Amino acid sequence: MRNVFVTGATGLLGNNLVRELVARGYAVKALVRSRSKGEQQFSDLPGVELIVGDMADVDAFAASLQGCDTVFHTAAFFRDNYKGGSHWAALEAINVGGTRDLLHQAYRGGIRRFIHTSSIAVLDGEPGASIDETCLRAEADADDYYRSKILADRVVLTFLDAHPDMHACMVLPGWMWGPGDMGPTSSGQLVKDVVNGKLPGLIPGSFAVVDARDVAWALIAAAKLGQRGERYLAAGRHMTMGQLVPVLGRIAGVKTPSRQLPLPLLYALATAQEIYARLTGKPILLSLATLRLVIREEHRTCFDPRKSEQVLGLRFRDLEETVADTVAWYREHGGFGKHNAVNTE
Repeated sequence: MRNVFVTGATGLLGNNLVRELVARGYAVKALVRSRSKGEQQFSDLPGVELIVGDMADVDAFAASLQGCDTVFHTAAFFRDNYKGGSHWAALEAINVGGTRDLLHQAYRGGIRRFIHTSSIAVLDGEPGASIDETCLRAEADADDYYRSKILADRVVLTFLDAHPDMHACMVLPGWMWGPGDMGPTSSGQLVKDVVNGKLPGLIPGSFAVVDARDVAWALIAAAKLGQRGERYLAAGRHMTMGQLVPVLGRIAGVKTPSRQLPLPLLYALATAQEIYARLTGKPILLSLATLRLVIREEHRTCFDPRKSEQVLGLRFRDLEETVADTVAWYREHGGFGKHNAVNTE
């Protein structure tokens, strides 16, 4: 494995994966939707070839797969969780259909190793119970984003059944944090809202918080050590929002709310934020889909990492390091208001 193709290269995970691959001496073809955004992120990296394309039209960039021996598929559509509204058509086309098309085009191009970024969304369990890779979520119990990830996994496994010489496995990240979150994703939006004083209170729910750099490490380890057709958790540390936000505030040097907002107020805020998102096109922290999700999944985020630790050798860095590096990256890249641009603590 020396020449690799990375989808979703400018995303939080893809960006950190490309950097880790280059640091290890790999030649990387990085799929980006915007050349200017790709150049902004990777101009300092040797060995990265930018491929402009979109997972909605894999055929358009299929020729660029030639010469690669491994595909790392990190691209996904997930705006329903933080932009509001219904996005099933895009979720199905990109997360499901795009994965299917990418597998077929990679195989036609001679690639026989495919590492798929799945999600803890495909897993479920009894509230409070420890969840491992065998605890699969029923499609009927999934929201649209979760359903798209379940179906994408199914696409991978179906392809393996039909192509016995293809090797593929799946890595299941939790809620990713880390530097390089230009989007921003929901974690980056939370960091910005907390530091800029825009978080009115806490929301219910618990989360599996993981550093995107650790997930990138897991993907590379899966390409080397992962077994065909297997899933590997990269979920990280179980935390409630009431535990996470104070850590973020302490590291960023800002005051944080300590009161959980009542559900009627949360629903009103989520509705208002969805209207704002539709009018401005800007991301929000709390959509109705996100609120329903965190309420439903509040006690279902305790994940068992033993399989990934034993097979891949996966280890997770300290949460404080992840949060500190994330805050530092946003400060360096102008993600906060002027009064929070420098930590004066």
